[in-house]
Amino acid sequence: MTSVTFQGILAARRVVAQFLQPTPLIHYPELSERLGFHAYIKHENHLPTGCFKVRGGLNFMHHFNAECRGVVTATRGNHGQSIAYAAGKFGVQATVVVPHGNNREKNSAMRAYGAELIEHGVDFDEARELCETLQTERGLYYVHPCMEAPLFHGVGTYSLEIFESLPNVDAIIVPIGGGSGVCGAITVAAAINPAVQIIGVQAENAPAIYLSWKAGKHIQTDSCDTVADGLATRVPFALPFSLIKEGIDTIVLLSESELREGIRLALRYTHNLAEGAGASPIAAAHKLTDTLAGKNVVMVMSGGNVDTGTLKSVLAEASGPGEPAYNRAGD
Repeated sequence: MTSVTFQGILAARRVVAQFLQPTPLIHYPELSERLGFHAYIKHENHLPTGCFKVRGGLNFMHHFNAECRGVVTATRGNHGQSIAYAAGKFGVQATVVVPHGNNREKNSAMRAYGAELIEHGVDFDEARELCETLQTERGLYYVHPCMEAPLFHGVGTYSLEIFESLPNVDAIIVPIGGGSGVCGAITVAAAINPAVQIIGVQAENAPAIYLSWKAGKHIQTDSCDTVADGLATRVPFALPFSLIKEGIDTIVLLSESELREGIRLALRYTHNLAEGAGASPIAAAHKLTDTLAGKNVVMVMSGGNVDTGTLKSVLAEASGPGEPAYNRAGD
């Protein structure tokens, strides 16, 4: 395990900039009126893989030892797409392990980027365990989704962009799955303006980092059954937790109904499709209106890879007060 540093993020920006343009940071007046603060969305869903993690994948592959036979990693989808996409750019063979029943559309995307896809286990953490076996059997480098500093440094570049576009930002709301996104925000804020609040979001059904943060020690959960694939982890890892436990201001937990409502709110107010994790900051913001009133708040739309079946069911559900019923005839 190596450390996550501001200098590492600055160096990663030079790598990421060779492949990606900065993503938009957009102010939404109607959403601002609803929430009572100046609401900005950082649109990481506009990246080629539809998710912020591709930044980390590109930076990792830039530093990868080409003498290895290839890489293996585990994912629920977005990290795997990142590794597959970046591996293709650098001519590296990627093997990706996903749990059985994983999002079929994300699986298809990973194959399209050139990765070998293996299904194993009931969730991300069981899929991750197979990687250690494949690492030995095939002579591959295991890219741990939550323990590689180059991944964190690449992901941290979106936080640099936030501070450059909105120097007077007061708070950043970030989804927490493995923790790379929030760790980038913590590191950049500490270097540029420690007064900026960093607020994390987790699912009530996958609260391992929240529980660990509250207890001050690692706590593993038995399951992580949530509509938000990007939040579905049972285990807090040492590298991200070392930063989160000291650098986070607060963590908001969301129910499954709140996460699903977040997808509808993202579509209603930003006209963007957001997956459960990507929509979670908007859903969490409704619980923070009093503490954030009048402030400049950035909500990170971390990804837009919601599968068609989930999207259909979410939009067919009854909407919250004042929200449109998307399944009405004629809409």
